[in-house]
Amino acid sequence: MTELKHTPLHATHRALNARMVDFGGWDMPVNYGSQIDEHRAVRTDAGMFDVSHMCVVDFTGTRVRAFFDYALANHVAKLQTPGRALYSCLLNPEGGVIDDLIVYYFGEDHFRLVVNAGTAEKDLAWFNHLNADGGFELTITPRRDYAILAVQGPNARDKVWQAIPDARTATEPLKPFYAARVNSAAFGELTLARTGYTGEDGFEIIVPATQVVALWQALHAEGVRPAGLGARDTLRLEAGMNLYGQDMDDSVSPLDAGLAWTVDLTTPRHFVGRERLEADGSRAAFVGLILQKENGKAAGVLRAHQKVLTPHGAGEITSGTFSPTMQESIAFARVPKQVQPGDLIQVQIRDKALPARVVKLPFVRHGKVLAT
Repeated sequence: MTELKHTPLHATHRALNARMVDFGGWDMPVNYGSQIDEHRAVRTDAGMFDVSHMCVVDFTGTRVRAFFDYALANHVAKLQTPGRALYSCLLNPEGGVIDDLIVYYFGEDHFRLVVNAGTAEKDLAWFNHLNADGGFELTITPRRDYAILAVQGPNARDKVWQAIPDARTATEPLKPFYAARVNSAAFGELTLARTGYTGEDGFEIIVPATQVVALWQALHAEGVRPAGLGARDTLRLEAGMNLYGQDMDDSVSPLDAGLAWTVDLTTPRHFVGRERLEADGSRAAFVGLILQKENGKAAGVLRAHQKVLTPHGAGEITSGTFSPTMQESIAFARVPKQVQPGDLIQVQIRDKALPARVVKLPFVRHGKVLAT
């Protein structure tokens, strides 16, 4: 049996009596007692997540921009100001999603990526292949000497500034989807970004792995509540944010996963997977579902892989949960293209076909319910 990997905060989680689970080969906290309380802390105050299992990768070289023009479906020409971030899919030649990731622009010879934990090895293998095959001569460096914390919620930024006072000047004017690098006297070289890990405001903080325990403790002392993967999942689903491996993978086109907005098909450039995307187009709609109540109660819970029945054919739920904010059972589903928000469809739950309403995503953003 393969031994699970640990982040630098593993002993800290254990000391807090976290319930640990195998998450893609990593021993990670699912909650610290109450997933609902952790969810609500992020919606109303501030919570923090250990996301150090995700991998920071630095790309350096004179042709780094040309490399990402070719490697990514979104267009890095949008990155002109140092610190600017971009969400993109990394595609295979068949147009499937190898990974969804964040790319940061620090300079014409230095871009930084944060990639998903479960795909890190195949991402690196694919990047190294493209680098060698295209003769880009980049240096690609996985940075396991860094850890990452996501501090999220309406009070998150204020509490980060209390814990890291010397970060305030650089990050107080920071716009969403920008990052700033800070030399902190207490915690070393930090990168603080506003890329919205849960759909709430806050910071994602890249910190030296040797300093992450001290930073976690400093944030905890300021009242930031530890939160686990359970709250992460309910928060991101409410916010309409896809999860790799559930809502898309290397067999699914981003056009069929609600990610068309991350794909640049207007600029005349060649990127991996473009020809297949243009040939196939979108084959399905990616929608939100709310399970309808009977006599004021939901008759089930929407879960991944449940069959969706529509007048235009069948579909499937990709992610589902009970929403603590809405007090409804909600889900993402891939369905026939003819299905529209407002339609009433059915979901097969055990031996029953239960009614669900199709809604436009997201369900919740910044604590406000948008889907009704």
